[in-house]
Amino acid sequence: MAALVTCNLIANKFIAVNLGFATFKISAGVLPYPLTFLITDILSEIYGRKKTTHIVFSGFFASVLVLLILYAGSLFPALEQSPVKDEQYNVVFQNSWRVIGASMLAYLVAQFVDVRVFHFWKKVTHGKHLWLRNNFSTFFSQLLDTILVTTVIFAGVESFGFITGLIWDGWLFKILCAAADTVLIYLAVFGIRKYFGLSEGEELKI
Repeated sequence: MAALVTCNLIANKFIAVNLGFATFKISAGVLPYPLTFLITDILSEIYGRKKTTHIVFSGFFASVLVLLILYAGSLFPALEQSPVKDEQYNVVFQNSWRVIGASMLAYLVAQFVDVRVFHFWKKVTHGKHLWLRNNFSTFFSQLLDTILVTTVIFAGVESFGFITGLIWDGWLFKILCAAADTVLIYLAVFGIRKYFGLSEGEELKI
């Protein structure tokens, strides 16, 4: 939840991330976003599709609540002594309507796709090859997410070339993060399985 809400709050800032071998032009909101897919895949592996879908909806409603709170903050004029003036608040947060709207749409579509693709590969591999379903589900769902959120934010505002460049950089950065977190998901799943006494591919029934 924290990663998702933070994504929305900082998504208006676009940055260049130099990883040495390449520089990626991305929204600052992309930085914590791969964490949401890592957690979704861990939940999918341990708790199954239905429980994970409930978490996805919870993230959606948390974003709606943040949007309403930001709107409430814009209704009241800033005091003269306020460190943050109305103009500054509106530049940063009022544009969040479009950003969070785009993010929520992309989030729902991408997370549902991620959960379903994850469980498709889990069924095909009979619960084996965690790395395969973790990466394949995330690669595809992150592509959808990046296309949707970038297009909604910049369609009619920026050129097609600029938009496609951001989509490519954003998606490539996300899949690199997904590949890197393969070790983390194995460690997390191993620890959780050991704690609950689960066998490979077995889901926790609650």
